[in-house]
Amino acid sequence: MNKRGQKTKKATGSIRIIAGKHRGRKLSVIDAQGLRPTTDRVKETVFNWLMPYLQDASCLDCFAGAGSLTFEAISRGVASAVAIELNGQAASQLENNKQVLQANNLTIEQGDALTHLKQPNQQFDIVFVDPPFNQQLVAKTIAALNNGWLAEDALIYIEMESNTPLDDLPANWQLIKEKIAGQVAFRLFQTQ
Repeated sequence: MNKRGQKTKKATGSIRIIAGKHRGRKLSVIDAQGLRPTTDRVKETVFNWLMPYLQDASCLDCFAGAGSLTFEAISRGVASAVAIELNGQAASQLENNKQVLQANNLTIEQGDALTHLKQPNQQFDIVFVDPPFNQQLVAKTIAALNNGWLAEDALIYIEMESNTPLDDLPANWQLIKEKIAGQVAFRLFQTQ
């Protein structure tokens, strides 16, 4: 029980950092509805795509969840990262894992990503958009990001349902990598 007398979820699983200074570290994650950590196989592909761009980059994870993408990016050398997570217990677990890794270059924002993205206050080199499935959040997030959050030549990683079309992309976004694995489509775009 927490201080308010509410039951707190304990960590029930883990994610693994694949490479970088924290290679092989396992971080605890909670079991929460909609929380779907990026698999190691997909994560390895994505970070192979991103490898030339990570060093000293600024990174935004719009739907951090278990933090799989954020912590991998930190391990591989991004200068700073912001992780947004709506679920309070998942955000608390992100804070715990931040402490475990002593990731002082990570800021965790607990709240709704779309609300957070209404007022641009920083530009990012790399952005992860991996929302809960079947909630039609990708298009809204893309529109919000394209309103001042993206640095010049920014990279945007989108992970979504493979059976959902990705329409109405900004004219200045170019698809540079794409892969489909079962029910998941993952794509990397770059602003022009």
